Amino acid sequence: MVHSSLHDWFCSPLGEYLIERERAWLDQVVPDIFGYHAIQLGLPAIDLLRESRISHRVTVDPQPGADVRAQWHELPFETQSVDLCVLPHVLEFSDNPHEILREIDRVMRPEGRILIVGFNPWSLFGTRRLFKSDGYPWQGQFVSLIRMKDWLQLLGFEPSAGKLACYIPPCESAVWQRRWSFMERMGDRWWGVGGGVYMLEAIKRVQGMRLITPAWSDQKVRERKFAAAAKRSGGKLADAARSTTHLRLIK
Repeated sequence: MVHSSLHDWFCSPLGEYLIERERAWLDQVVPDIFGYHAIQLGLPAIDLLRESRISHRVTVDPQPGADVRAQWHELPFETQSVDLCVLPHVLEFSDNPHEILREIDRVMRPEGRILIVGFNPWSLFGTRRLFKSDGYPWQGQFVSLIRMKDWLQLLGFEPSAGKLACYIPPCESAVWQRRWSFMERMGDRWWGVGGGVYMLEAIKRVQGMRLITPAWSDQKVRERKFAAAAKRSGGKLADAARSTTHLRLIK
C-alpha cells in the first residue's frame, strides 16, 4: 500500500509499531529537560511532548492542524528562545535539511536540547527502501547516524544520548511483527547499529560560556578551605588570631 503522507503511514500497523517504540524513548527523556518553551516540528497529530514538564509546548508544521503553521526553515520564534525541540522524521523528507538545522540552531538557547528521530539506512528498513522507493516512508532520504552527528557537531551541538530500536523486518502484518519480536532483544545485544530508527539527543554548546555560581556558594568553598588549612596547621592559625586580638586589647 502506498501512503501519501507520513502521518498516514504511522496509522498503519508497521507505523504504529515504530511510533510506539519512539514514544517510549521520548517519554523517558523529555521529563528531565526543563525550560520555558518546547516545540515539535512535524507530525502535529501525534503528541511527542506529552510527558514534558515544560508548560508552553507547540507543534509546528507547514500543513494545517499544527499550533503554528510555518516552514521549518523559517521558524517564527525569537533567537535563542527555545529550550527543547523535537524533530520526528523531519530531516529525511526535506529538500534541504541543513537549512532546518541552521534555523533550529538560531532559535535554541545555549544548553538547549534537540531530540532527533530518523530512519536508519543501515538497517532492514534501509534495505527495503532500496527495493521500494515510492510512498512514505520509503521515498525519504535516510540520513545515517554518523552523518547526523557530524552535522550537529559542525553547528556546535554535542550528542549526549541516544538509542536504536525496531530491529524486526519491516513487515506490515501485526502477526509477523509478533513472530519477529525476539529480534528486538537480540538487536540491542548483537546488532546495535541495525535498528530501523535511531533517536538522538544533542545539547547546544556555546564556546566561552561560563556558568556563574551564586556568591554564597563561593563563600562556603572558601570557608571549607580555610577550615581545612587551620586543621592541618595544628591550630597555629587560631593561635595567631588570638595573639592579634590580645595585641589590640593592649593598645
